[in-house]
Amino acid sequence: MTTLELHTTDSPRRPRAWSPRLSGATASRVLSQLRHDHRTVAMLLVLPSALLGLLYLIWSEVPTAPGQPSTFDRVGLVMLGVLPFVVMFLVTSIAMLRERTSGTLERLLTTPLSRPDLLLGYGAAFGLAATGQALVTATVAVTVYDLDVAGPLGLVVLIAVVDAVLGVALGLLASAFARTEFQAVQLMPVVVLPQFFLCGLLAPRGQLPGWLQTAGDLLPLTHAVEALAEVGSSTAATGRMWADVGIVAGTAMLSLGLAAATLRRRTS
Repeated sequence: MTTLELHTTDSPRRPRAWSPRLSGATASRVLSQLRHDHRTVAMLLVLPSALLGLLYLIWSEVPTAPGQPSTFDRVGLVMLGVLPFVVMFLVTSIAMLRERTSGTLERLLTTPLSRPDLLLGYGAAFGLAATGQALVTATVAVTVYDLDVAGPLGLVVLIAVVDAVLGVALGLLASAFARTEFQAVQLMPVVVLPQFFLCGLLAPRGQLPGWLQTAGDLLPLTHAVEALAEVGSSTAATGRMWADVGIVAGTAMLSLGLAAATLRRRTS
């Protein structure tokens, strides 16, 4: 056995450290791909506003009690957080799965690019896309659909962006458990619907059985909805709102860490 062979056999490969430069290059590559994918861009920027418009047509004429917010003001505000979460989860999980099935991911991981570089680059790219999505949707909601919000619109956009980044992180994590794009789509109801049912949108959380309230407390979408409700009822940011935003952001970072730990180069 030669000296080179001894060195190759006995020296384990050290984990590569995170590189901001490589994460930035990954984000640039993903954004370039998004820019040329017109259908995905339309899904990111147009679909949430269109769905919100459908809700406006359904609820704009529903009568409400004096002094109470209209049904659209209450539900539409919450959907500004729910819709970005759902759309970004779907887009990100399928995008990462395509990287694996096409062999792109395997080729990238043979370069100096590490798993954290890859996932943080993806998170940054889709986070920028989520910011554009939130700005467009919130602006359309306030100007076209006349959504009434007590608090600053900037806080609504911030919560929508954080919620969309959560969708990105959970989408990256879910992609590790799917082998095909169809399986990635199948995972969406498993991840999204329980959170949607228990977040307080369909029924006040105080009316749910105790164990369901506890389950809802553990789900990040519940805290996103509560943060938006705080903005809808208060003219300034509250401590509870910031606590809820912190929980959503922390869950997103945890999900990114788990995604890096479970990332596979290819589907088996």
